[in-house]
Amino acid sequence: MIEFKLPFLGADVDEGKLLQWQIKPGDTVRRGQVVAVVDTSKAAVDVESWQEGTVFELRAQPGDIVPVGAVLATLLGAGESEQTQTVPAAEAPPVRMPEPVVALSRPAAAATARRRISPAARKHAEDHGIDIDSVSGTGPDGAVTLQDVQRLEAPAQAQPAPSDRQAAMRKAIAAAMSRSKKEIPHYYLSETVPMRKAQQWLAAANEKRSITERLLMATLQIKAVALALKKYPDMNGFYVDGERRPSRSIHVGVAISLRQGGLIAPAIHNAVDKPLDQLMRDLTDLVQRARAGSLRSSEMSDPTITVTNLGEQGVESVFGVIYPPQVALVGFGRVRDIAWVTADGGLCTMPATTASLSGDHRVSDGHYGALFLAEVRERLQHPEQL
Repeated sequence: MIEFKLPFLGADVDEGKLLQWQIKPGDTVRRGQVVAVVDTSKAAVDVESWQEGTVFELRAQPGDIVPVGAVLATLLGAGESEQTQTVPAAEAPPVRMPEPVVALSRPAAAATARRRISPAARKHAEDHGIDIDSVSGTGPDGAVTLQDVQRLEAPAQAQPAPSDRQAAMRKAIAAAMSRSKKEIPHYYLSETVPMRKAQQWLAAANEKRSITERLLMATLQIKAVALALKKYPDMNGFYVDGERRPSRSIHVGVAISLRQGGLIAPAIHNAVDKPLDQLMRDLTDLVQRARAGSLRSSEMSDPTITVTNLGEQGVESVFGVIYPPQVALVGFGRVRDIAWVTADGGLCTMPATTASLSGDHRVSDGHYGALFLAEVRERLQHPEQL
């Protein structure tokens, strides 16, 4: 018997509300398949299964609020059958939400389990007090889209719809960052990075692209960080149970500000292996889905380092708080013109940015961090190699 549990969805997510099952008993589940939609304080998350089997029992129901790590369903593995699992299943009662929380849940979701409803549409309907059953779908096969819900938004908003979502998100972020500052001994480094070559290369590269295909400087910065991690792997991974746990994969978490306030940092998987065009497409998709409230559980749980760029906000530098259990965070400020002394002693203006590193002293020290940051700077001097 395989237990399918609500996975880790980030340090600031302790529980989630099951919105929808996308499987039923008897279905075959493949590795990587989205099996459920769970709402957190930040986004509606498509939860994937990383195990294969046949669905035996759904232990949580739409509307239930379940903690991270709770068993949501059980699967039959290879060679197991429903008959052989009858007794064990009876001995293991399903995990249910606490009764007081059940009373606060909306039962309507159960009736719509078989309808095709996008996670963004369901989340938007819940946030605005709209009965999803009353919404007619105009998407493929009658699927209810976000736009379908938004058409009904105006009358729904006429009724007071108390929303504590933003407060819940702020509380979750506060808890995670407080934990980080209490548990992680941070050290901070910064480096001024000349960006003339990167700017010139980017301008030339974008001349050959349509507007929708143009690259952003953030793409070069993410790729430079990913490549630097190959040379300095201690910055890539986690610190759990008193020891460093390096990651072979490089999944760069990207800090994205949400329109309603708050922050989220989902992962671009295998960033080091992707060409810049693919990286740009993935970044655009990730930002759009994060702000629409629709992400995958693997994107929430997999980041092995976080990159934040506050250049668009006008600041020269940012020294971020490490997102536990990660061990490093890289920040970039705005590109600005500064006075620069050339190799022959001349003086010129140079477009430059401040790259910063927040490092976990339990895993690395300032010397190693400085070498890593210098590698990031060096990578950005050769944009054609990114």
